[in-house]
Amino acid sequence: MGIVSTTELAAVSGERQFGEAPKFSRQWVVEVNDPNTSQTDISNAPGVAFLDSHPEAGYSRAMHVRVENYNGSKWHYSVSWTYEVPKVENTTANPLSRPDVWKFSTSGMSIPALWYYDANNNRKALVNSAGDFFEGATTDLSTLSVHISGNRSTFSYALATAATNTLNNAGYLGGAQYCWKCDGIAGEQAVEVVNDAELRYWKVEVQLTYRPDGWPLLLPNVGWNYLVGGRKERVYVIDPEDPDHKTKIVSANPQPLNSDGSLQTSYGESNPPIIVTRRTHAATDFASLFGTPPF
Repeated sequence: MGIVSTTELAAVSGERQFGEAPKFSRQWVVEVNDPNTSQTDISNAPGVAFLDSHPEAGYSRAMHVRVENYNGSKWHYSVSWTYEVPKVENTTANPLSRPDVWKFSTSGMSIPALWYYDANNNRKALVNSAGDFFEGATTDLSTLSVHISGNRSTFSYALATAATNTLNNAGYLGGAQYCWKCDGIAGEQAVEVVNDAELRYWKVEVQLTYRPDGWPLLLPNVGWNYLVGGRKERVYVIDPEDPDHKTKIVSANPQPLNSDGSLQTSYGESNPPIIVTRRTHAATDFASLFGTPPF
């Protein structure tokens, strides 16, 4: 009981469009002696399975099958297999064995302007002639975003939460330490049928953003207080009305500090405020968490 005969109607049928991968199709008439023969048996009758190569175009794989009655007969069925070029390498029927798909895009962001480049392309502090940063000045920075899509058997909420907003603890994808940040991880349930068995899994997507200057904060080392002998005192400036330039008055603005917390007493473009680096995000191993693209 089951399949009686299989006859291929068209050995070659194709569709091509400039700039796109070609598509091919093959069609058979399958005769059965039992109208209740399963569609799986009927679709497999021509000897074609998903991901089989086309006989004349090996780069094209069997990706879609259609089964329907032939000319209204309950004893005959039309089976059509469509062949396409897979969108990813190492295609496999098992979704959990398919490689991750990487997508790159660029964008921009606004950051505080702390540096500029002179005529000789040397980077210098962006300060006025008195050595003060321009308050509120911003500039544009180009960033690179990476979207990683892959299939996983489970979705770890704890891992997704722990990894979000972390930085790379070592060089990653050509970027230096602390230049990559995980913006978020999403998971969505999915289901496929593999070898007539239901397989449920998670479609997981990760977004990373690369910032060339790094994600740690760059802050001018200025403050309202400074350290003298281990105690804090208010920062001061010299009273401009004092002809001897010795009278100190409380400053209305924060003043530059030395690395030991003492007050800077020499200002100007050649002696700008110190820039301190403060990392506010935890760091982790991105290579083990997210892998690398297949190139």
